[in-house]
Amino acid sequence: MRYLALACDYDGTLASGGRVSEEAIAALEYLRTSGRRIVLVTGRRLDDLRGVFPQLELFDRVVAENGAVLFDPRTHEERLLCEPPPEAFVDALRAAGVEPLSVGRAIVATWSPHEGAVLEAIKRLGLELQLIFNKGAVMVLPTGVNKASGLEAVLADMGLSAHNVVAVGDAENDHAMLGRCECAVAVADAIPKLKERADLVTGKADGAGVVELVGKLADSDLAELEPQLTRHEVAIGVGEDGREVRLPPYGVNVLLAGTSGSGKSTFATSFLERLAVADRQFCVIDPEGDYPKLDAGVVLGDEDAVPRADAVLEVLAHADHSVVANLLGLSIENRPEFFEALFPRLLELRTRTGRPHWIVVDETHHLLPSSWDPATLMLPQRVQGLLLITVHPDQVSRAVLSVVDLIVAIGKSPRDTLALFSRTVGQAAPPAEPEELEAGEAIGWWRRTGSAPFWFRSFPPKSERRRHVRKYAEGELGPDKSFYFRGPDRKLNLRAQNLMLFVQLAEGVDDETWTFHLRQGHYSGWFRTSIKDESLAAAAAEVEAAGLDPGESRRRIRAAIEERYTAPA
Repeated sequence: MRYLALACDYDGTLASGGRVSEEAIAALEYLRTSGRRIVLVTGRRLDDLRGVFPQLELFDRVVAENGAVLFDPRTHEERLLCEPPPEAFVDALRAAGVEPLSVGRAIVATWSPHEGAVLEAIKRLGLELQLIFNKGAVMVLPTGVNKASGLEAVLADMGLSAHNVVAVGDAENDHAMLGRCECAVAVADAIPKLKERADLVTGKADGAGVVELVGKLADSDLAELEPQLTRHEVAIGVGEDGREVRLPPYGVNVLLAGTSGSGKSTFATSFLERLAVADRQFCVIDPEGDYPKLDAGVVLGDEDAVPRADAVLEVLAHADHSVVANLLGLSIENRPEFFEALFPRLLELRTRTGRPHWIVVDETHHLLPSSWDPATLMLPQRVQGLLLITVHPDQVSRAVLSVVDLIVAIGKSPRDTLALFSRTVGQAAPPAEPEELEAGEAIGWWRRTGSAPFWFRSFPPKSERRRHVRKYAEGELGPDKSFYFRGPDRKLNLRAQNLMLFVQLAEGVDDETWTFHLRQGHYSGWFRTSIKDESLAAAAAEVEAAGLDPGESRRRIRAAIEERYTAPA
């Protein structure tokens, strides 16, 4: 199950005219029977909310005052997440005749057109406060407090990730909440801007729209919306056409296979860094200690200490923490036993919380060999979010290989790698080029689609990018990789063996020479083939095609270089 919680606005979404229909209440009760959590996220004060809707026990948590106050209906515990409003500010608004005026534990609220008086009071008193609008209502809160920040605090308490939440709303103050959650829904009568950013707009308004959403959520887990969630995809490289190669955010298993020393851990490290940037939690089972200093995760264990399974789960209990279980301290014969004890617990955690979003199994042929019986781990019918890494795909359990969706082959013989995989799972091997791949190159194959394999270049991890920047920014490329300013009549022969020298020479050459290379597309070509920077090449190609004068085109290409590379001190 992908979506484990629903975050729902109150006025104009769940409620109409301040009241919730019996049908909407029944829908929420039904949703709870599916095991999902429900969080009410409202701009109202708690005392006001209790007056219009006393059945707050229907919700697992309530976020009130537009993100400032948390309430647990079971324990009746209230928690204020920010400072209360300054008395001088409230007094100033009353003195200015701002009416109506509502003051909560943190929120100060009125109605338009009083926003001018509110802003004047904030400016005069020198306060750091923000205005948030809600269909005519004007709410004032400390900067950074909104529905998204309040929901994040609730999810941390419940051990859930926003990637496993659907949010539904109708007004301006719902933008932050919908933007933070994996799936954004607007009811039919929501403001136009909210509907523009939503992944789904219900066919009905307010509470009837929530009933509609609950039906879809319970029936299909919103699987039909998957093609629209491309903003959550994780980029793993750049294809021959210059476009990013991206993985869907959910439901995919990947096999990374290739010869020894081909760069599998480098590829995996880059992927894990990108998961971390996207706030997706991962757990790496690392038998050989290939990820000893991964900045994106907490590393447990080394050659002298064996990680405990309990310790791994303790780290993963926090949705914003990922973990690497380094098994070097275990003898080779005992590593599979550790994995067989930990793996079911990871799957159980995922069932409850949706996390970890990715489980990475290095040396898969050792931990899940061809002799492995899946019944021993009681695998669910459809396990997803696996990255399996191996030198020998033919020595991995066929049951495990059968769940693979994408194969990424790297190293000396990608065709043989794809053939080994195909033979093991009983599938016809795809046609693939036989040549050896260079470092950073890969062949991908979506095996279930019937599509042909495709070439792409993977993104280097941070440590490699730092070396890359030094090499190309201030190092010395060979004569065959350097750029030469020669001009239309080849009267010049100015060699740029790195990017910094390129920038210097570009400023000094005459306009005719500069424009000649610009019109021929030489700059983007050099950035792509010798500097191996597709992003810089694409930026240069835009400049080359824009028909700019020499001065402006020089400025833009220089800016593109300096945006990506720092000159040596």
